Amino acid sequence: MDIRPNHTIYINNVNDKIKKEELKRSLYALFSQFGQIIEIVAMKTMKMRGQAFVVFKELSAATNALRQLQGFPFYNKPMRIQYAKTDSDIISKVRGTYSDKDKKKEKKKKAQEQAANAAKKPAGTISTQPAPPATVQVPDNPPNYILFLTNLPEETNEMMLSMLFNQFPGFKEVRLVPGKHDIAFVEFESEGQAGVAKDALQGFRITATCAMKITYAKK
Repeated sequence: MDIRPNHTIYINNVNDKIKKEELKRSLYALFSQFGQIIEIVAMKTMKMRGQAFVVFKELSAATNALRQLQGFPFYNKPMRIQYAKTDSDIISKVRGTYSDKDKKKEKKKKAQEQAANAAKKPAGTISTQPAPPATVQVPDNPPNYILFLTNLPEETNEMMLSMLFNQFPGFKEVRLVPGKHDIAFVEFESEGQAGVAKDALQGFRITATCAMKITYAKK
């Protein structure tokens, strides 16, 4: 039976020697470039070793990630990716908490809450959703083939940054600074190639609270 495209992708052939939390952070850093991630599940039980699930908010994001990262060398092992057999229900099944009845109840409750909130809100009310943070203008140096990264979270490692930047042509290497977890250098073959990566990943969030700042390194 063909597996239908859905919001959840299933990954296997994952390096099972990586600690669970580091694995989840690395998967987030790699897959979040394609769209908003709702959940990542990676478990270290015998049954689930070497496997992970990534649940996207948008189907198109799941599809792009599957196509672009098929066979990607993740911790030195090529990832095998497919759509999960069912959508995010698979996550609950893995955890042993899935129930059709519970799911229907939850959907109904959410729908009722949304309807009640919509009824309460007067016409023309400005949404109370927090506005996205304004794009910060980062003071820059003249163009260079080496990029300087700042505002990196403590758990950043060379593998995470390499996975982010090696999708861009001309990528050569990542250099971390011993004793300083929040900065790093990324080298490209040319200034132009470095500029493309800089523009694409400016403000990228490796974690929910740290937006990466990228400038050209001083010559």
